[in-house]
Amino acid sequence: MRQVVNFQDLGTLEYRLAWDLQEQLMQQTLARKAAGEATSHHLLFVEHPPVYTLGKSGKMEHVLMDRQEMEKRHIGFYQSNRGGDITYHGPGQIVGYPIFDLECFYTDIGRYLRELEEVIILTLADYGVKGQRSKGETGVWLEPDQPEKARKICAMGVRCSRWVTMHGFALNVHPDLSYFNNIIPCGIANKSVTSLERETGSQLEMAAVKNTLLAHFTSVFGISISTSPTASV
Repeated sequence: MRQVVNFQDLGTLEYRLAWDLQEQLMQQTLARKAAGEATSHHLLFVEHPPVYTLGKSGKMEHVLMDRQEMEKRHIGFYQSNRGGDITYHGPGQIVGYPIFDLECFYTDIGRYLRELEEVIILTLADYGVKGQRSKGETGVWLEPDQPEKARKICAMGVRCSRWVTMHGFALNVHPDLSYFNNIIPCGIANKSVTSLERETGSQLEMAAVKNTLLAHFTSVFGISISTSPTASV
């Protein structure tokens, strides 16, 4: 039986508000699990205003811009409870937050991350771009086996509590990539960052890319998508 996932496109939303919504949905799910009740799954798509986020294993020395300069340029900064290091979110990037009860799928966080990567790899393939995994590095890359050419197109960092997930992925469709110059993305030096638009040389509609992502979420995770509103910001 397919699991039903409640999908919401939040449009453009401040990082803190999206984080709070994820926490709300996660806590609701955990409460249902504790009570022995059936849980629900959620998938949120969002674009954030410019913001840097530092994961639990991140190092401040990977942030190359001071807070005063961030404030001057209206760039947010948050120390997040997700895994991973420093990354950037901004307009032109699709950020996806799955709040899944993995006990309804499988209890394997490694498999979950590989399946998230597979959703991105299949999406990129639809645009003629060959996304790949890089050994020991979560996310999706182009030409990861060639150090002088390796470039990241999708960052990932998740949190999991009692097999309920939050946070997720950030796919670069057409963001301003210059923001990545102010950090060491994901704590990985000497590798660049790219976007789907840069790789294809074509202007892309965000709505079309979102629809492609949703189609591959459906196939990879074996889910059904519901678009009935389930939560408010």
